[in-house]
Formats: sequence, C-alpha cells, structure tokens
Amino acid sequence: MGQRTTPTVVGERVTLRDFTERDVALVASVVDDPLIPLISTVPAQGDRSQIFAYIERQRGRAISGAGYQFTVVDKATDEPVGQVGLTFREPMLERASVGYWIAPDRRGAGFATAAIQVLVGWAFAHLPIQRLELYVEPWNEGSWRAAEAAGFQREGLLRQWEHVGSERKDMYMYALLREPGMR
Repeated sequence: MGQRTTPTVVGERVTLRDFTERDVALVASVVDDPLIPLISTVPAQGDRSQIFAYIERQRGRAISGAGYQFTVVDKATDEPVGQVGLTFREPMLERASVGYWIAPDRRGAGFATAAIQVLVGWAFAHLPIQRLELYVEPWNEGSWRAAEAAGFQREGLLRQWEHVGSERKDMYMYALLREPGMR
C-alpha cells in the first residue's frame, strides 16, 4: 500500500523523516524505559548493534509494505524527539494503526500530538485508508490525551487485548475516520 520509501513530511512544529544513523542517541534514550521496549521493537537495555538493528527494521517497513515508521524531529532545534508510525494490519479493509513514543526528556511538550496530526494528514492525503486506529493502555494518560488532542475518539475498552511484556493488558481503542469528500 503506498510508496515503498519513507517520505519526509513537514508539519508546522515537527518534521517526520526516515530513521537514520543520526537517531542512535534517540533510540538509546528509551531502551531502559519501563514501557517502550515492551510495546515496540525497541531493544530493552540495547547495545549499539541492537539499536542499529532497530533503526534498520524501521527503515525496512516501507520497503516491505508493512507501513511507515518516522523519526519525529523538532523543527525549532532540528533534534529528533521521538517516533511515530503507521502499520498496515488490514490493508484490504483500508485500515491502519498508529503508534508513537517520545523521548523521556521531551514528553509533555506536545510533540506526540503534533506528530500524530502530521502523520494523519499525510496518510489521509496519500494512502487509500479510511480508518486509523490506535491502542493505549488506560493508565497512560499522556498518550491517550495526545491521541484525543489529535482528533482520535475513544471507542471502547478492549479487555486483555495485547501482551505487554509477559501479561495481557486492557487497551483503550481509539479511531479517526477519513472525512467525507477526502480523496
């Protein structure tokens, strides 16, 4: 679905771009986060080789057609601050899911919301997607507030929806629909 390279998408506050070797410090900043390695493919306590492997996996998502993974860059400083991505779970049904994380020292500054908004605008303008979904742990208020601020609506609680580490966890399900009349 879509192009086989990760584009650069410029928003008002953030730029989304492909992962590069310049993002090693960004990924290293979250390897010991208590949640991110459990819900993503960021290596827990990863060494440099594992971090480089993570970066290459992100770069490979567009090539394989599995989705798009972007580094979120603060336009004011040109510094990477996080990750946002789109995964095609059911492309024939015109659905994709959104995931994101922000480096610990940049949380609470609106980067997640800005990145989600830029990603959504690009996805609806360039891909044959009608519905975007995202899943957030009920206790993760910062994450679900970012989703809501980006226009996603909570549709319900999915009980024991996903493995987080070794446990099945409940998740809030959020969705955003393409507006009528869009491509």
